[in-house]
Amino acid sequence: MPFIPHTAEDTREMLDAIGVPDLDALFDEIPPELFIDSLDGVPPALSEMAISRLMRERAARDEAPLNFIGAGAYEHYIPAVVWDIATRGEYYSAYTPYQAEASQGTLQTIYEYQTMITGLTGLDVSNASLYDGASALAEAALMAVRSHRRAASKRILFAPGVNPTYRKVAGSIAGGQGLVFESLPMDTASGNAAAELSVGEAPVAVVIQQPGFFGTLEDVDRLTDWAHAQGALVIALVNPTALAVLKAPGQWGADGADIACGEGQPLGVPLSSGGPYFGFMTCKQAHVRQMPGRIVGRTTDLEGKPGFTLTLQAREQHIRRSKATSNICTNQGLMVTAATIYMALLGFDGLRSVACRSQRNTALLADALTAIDGVARLFDGPHFHEIALRLDRPVAPVLAALSREDILGGYDLSHDFPEIGDALLVCATETKTDADIERYREAFERALADAGKHPA
Repeated sequence: MPFIPHTAEDTREMLDAIGVPDLDALFDEIPPELFIDSLDGVPPALSEMAISRLMRERAARDEAPLNFIGAGAYEHYIPAVVWDIATRGEYYSAYTPYQAEASQGTLQTIYEYQTMITGLTGLDVSNASLYDGASALAEAALMAVRSHRRAASKRILFAPGVNPTYRKVAGSIAGGQGLVFESLPMDTASGNAAAELSVGEAPVAVVIQQPGFFGTLEDVDRLTDWAHAQGALVIALVNPTALAVLKAPGQWGADGADIACGEGQPLGVPLSSGGPYFGFMTCKQAHVRQMPGRIVGRTTDLEGKPGFTLTLQAREQHIRRSKATSNICTNQGLMVTAATIYMALLGFDGLRSVACRSQRNTALLADALTAIDGVARLFDGPHFHEIALRLDRPVAPVLAALSREDILGGYDLSHDFPEIGDALLVCATETKTDADIERYREAFERALADAGKHPA
């Protein structure tokens, strides 16, 4: 880590400049009884050479398995420049931009991020991010209820492809506020919403995930128009990488989705054992007053010079708690900074290339695996960069065998969807080569044979 060494002479000059006799005087407000002479359990200091060797040895313990798991968090290549810039001091340590005159850099970064996210989603306005994708969905559900006051119910309908973890988080966050979450029926052939849909009491909103959790592509135009015909708002839960090749939520159906949200992790944020990530949210202009978090706007000063400022701050730190749109709308500023750099670096063509290569690799992987006896596609129809496979035996032993070959083979769908039987969700992003896919296929054949000998 970079550091600036100070000689004794440097320290003396600084103390003289501020009129302090010694370093201890800087802490004279601390009562003497609070000082300690030693730290029990802390080993003696090591030299720089010794600590560097120790940390290299510990780093060497980290495994780097071949990863084919998706299920909401995706391994994309992150150019080195993204985090080289994001971890510079002026970005890494920047705090909430309460004082616009002292925070123009941070405000402009957020404004650029908002501009890019609205461009991807095709909607009018973006906030400055949320805690993660799951909580963003919960916030979107609450926002829909506030925005749709004419609705008599608080029913939120989930299309079949909504991430099961997101369903649980939404229930935990918003269920206590009276929202009721229900699921639309699924067509067992496609994994998407059934052709015939009927509702009792009119819902306040319908959540459509695109691509769905199984990797399938929903008929978003049909479902959006159906939801609007029921008098419901449409919440689009989307993968930002997929938006480089799929229709933007603002263009779904005749009138477009009303709110779009999702997980921003694919945009330059490493997997990092599950976080930190960030959630994004955009909406139509008509609903902007109900959007949680902050919105940064571009303006001009009295001299006509451009500048940036917080134009909407409907959170409890700025207004009365009872009037806040949310009390947990954390802005993941550092993750957003990295995502902004990532999107600016790749541009639309670069993001589209990532999406196309990911889809191509998953298609190759699916073809390779379904050529093996005992493996078949779970659903028909198009998909993005994930696909669900049906196995003729339990999935857990197969994944365990793959793990012994240093391969993370996918996500066992039987945990969340026991009704569909033994099924595996696999993902191949642009990081995978043809050789990686062939290695996985060969290991998968061995894993199936091994699982057959040792059933769960």
